[in-house]
Amino acid sequence: MIGYKGLRGTLERMIVTDEQVDKQIEQLIEQNPRYIPVADRPSQLDDEVVLDYAGFCDGEQFEGGTAEKQTLTLGSGMFIPGFEEHLVGKNVGDAVDVHVTFPAQYHAPALAGKEAVFKCVIHEIRLRRAYDPDDTFAREVCGLESLDALKQRMREGLQAYADKQAEEDLSIRLLDQVADSMGGDIADAELDRSIDRQLQSLEAQLQRQGLTLDAYCQFTGKTRAQLRQEHAPDARRGVLRERAIDAIAREERIEADEDAVAEVLRDICRENGVTLEQLAAHMDDAAQQAVVRNVITRKVLKCLREYGDIDTIEK
Repeated sequence: MIGYKGLRGTLERMIVTDEQVDKQIEQLIEQNPRYIPVADRPSQLDDEVVLDYAGFCDGEQFEGGTAEKQTLTLGSGMFIPGFEEHLVGKNVGDAVDVHVTFPAQYHAPALAGKEAVFKCVIHEIRLRRAYDPDDTFAREVCGLESLDALKQRMREGLQAYADKQAEEDLSIRLLDQVADSMGGDIADAELDRSIDRQLQSLEAQLQRQGLTLDAYCQFTGKTRAQLRQEHAPDARRGVLRERAIDAIAREERIEADEDAVAEVLRDICRENGVTLEQLAAHMDDAAQQAVVRNVITRKVLKCLREYGDIDTIEK
């Protein structure tokens, strides 16, 4: 019989500080600027313009040179040299032909060093300004009546997140106690499968960022074999944890009941911004097994927490 009851552990509860709340609000202000329309003067450097444009070279419209309602800060240097300067001194509604020459080292060889004209229409001129951390920001951006209410909402959210992380860390430490006590050898094939899962998880994360595993290897200067070697310790720990979960689940007769599965599916939908119907289209056998595993793991960790001898400290 494995020992998983009465495990000693410490819940390290991190108390959110005023400084952390203020920093989060600063970040929120940076992410949500205020736009002030300009209607009484022509465009200037540092103005933000919203425009349509279409690029032509040798009388032919070229691929990749067209956009609608594109936002551009004049003087930012985001476009090719000369483009932004031609839009200074213009008014809303103006149609402007911008004549430029592509750099000789331009990334598209077909355009490198060539003259081009961009036919532009300016839809909007505006100033981008940061909000002050005040009641106006709380009302206009966050839908709350005051800055104090925003701080309270922010504090509650940060504290809830910190508490969840602390509970998860405690549960893993308890699980590791069980895993370490069980011991046992790990066959090479079992370790390889665990490493495969680690790399599949990494690859999925990279795909969400528009990267491939090969590109990641190129950026980091590592081979796939080196990645496998680096992930081996975590993979070994993962195997031991899975064994501990299975053993506790058998001992406690834990199963993935329908209500618990539904709760996990709702969590997945909420985290990914999809509906249950949309998620169902991606629920193959492997995904369903992963959900079942998630349910069992949650119940085992909850069991360890309830059986544990836990002290709580606040930091």
